[in-house]
Amino acid sequence: MLRIRFGWRDLENIRIAQQPDPLWELMCAVCRLQTRQGVVEFGHWRRETGLRLSRDRRASHALGTLRTVIPASGYIPDFLTPPVTDEGLEAGLDQIGATPRDRLTAEMARFARDRPVPGWMRGLHEPATSSLKVVSDALRASFRTLLEPYWRHVSSAVCDDVSVRARAVLNGGTAALFESLAPYAHWNPPYLDVDYPVDRELRLEGRGLTLVPSYFCWHRPTALADPALDPVLVYPVRKQPLDIARAGEERLDRLLGRTRSAVLVDVAGHPPRTTTEVARALELAPASASYQIGVLRGAGLIVSRRDGKHVEHTATSLALDLLAGTGATFRGGSKT
Repeated sequence: MLRIRFGWRDLENIRIAQQPDPLWELMCAVCRLQTRQGVVEFGHWRRETGLRLSRDRRASHALGTLRTVIPASGYIPDFLTPPVTDEGLEAGLDQIGATPRDRLTAEMARFARDRPVPGWMRGLHEPATSSLKVVSDALRASFRTLLEPYWRHVSSAVCDDVSVRARAVLNGGTAALFESLAPYAHWNPPYLDVDYPVDRELRLEGRGLTLVPSYFCWHRPTALADPALDPVLVYPVRKQPLDIARAGEERLDRLLGRTRSAVLVDVAGHPPRTTTEVARALELAPASASYQIGVLRGAGLIVSRRDGKHVEHTATSLALDLLAGTGATFRGGSKT
């Protein structure tokens, strides 16, 4: 069990990541490939991923590099999962590239207590840059192979979960938020007792906690090993098998086009959404996001309202009925 101890200041500093974190998802996905857990949820993903790896030697080599430092169980170096920013993969890789040599050395020394240090890790007296570039390149390549084809559904599932947590807060405050994490965690003030493979206590001491919903996290939550780092709790979201979810998404894509359907799904799953937020989430140029929103608004699928300096967009009842009819996974928006 992981016992997370809250003080009153910690209760003021609870954050829920609103997008899937690419590096936490990738770490969990690499573990899922090795453990074979979740036959129903991940079986189709494993088969498709295995075929891609068999046809792409570079992708297979990249995954092999990650497996040397991301074991199926036990300690995984914390530098591989830097602070959650909602800014995407490249921002996370930049943080990894800036890992100080002393931290890298300390974490790899801890890793070496149970497993051999991988061959790509340079000697202790050499600059960390080359080692970090090797692992960053492997992370980037493995993301493309393992996650990129499914990222839209992963994002939808995570945002569905964020909606559930937001409703819990609105209806019952922080205690209801923690209680909504059952059966993975139980609120026992001042502790959040979390299902965990080892017994440890984490004292937040005013730093608060970031909750990170994850599609590829399985069976129980996970957290950083170093208690001195910014506290996070990564927990599993409810899952629909990826092959079923993708079939619904493909029907919507055929109807609206891939980019336009992605914009509609994104807007439908959030509280009122600005054009900038849509563009950032989908990695679109702001002008492109604005154009697609305009087309959807003209079709009666989105309404837009000005709030101060920003224009906010919301999916209409017609849009939500359309999404439900295609069977596509969307993110829990409420009807206007």
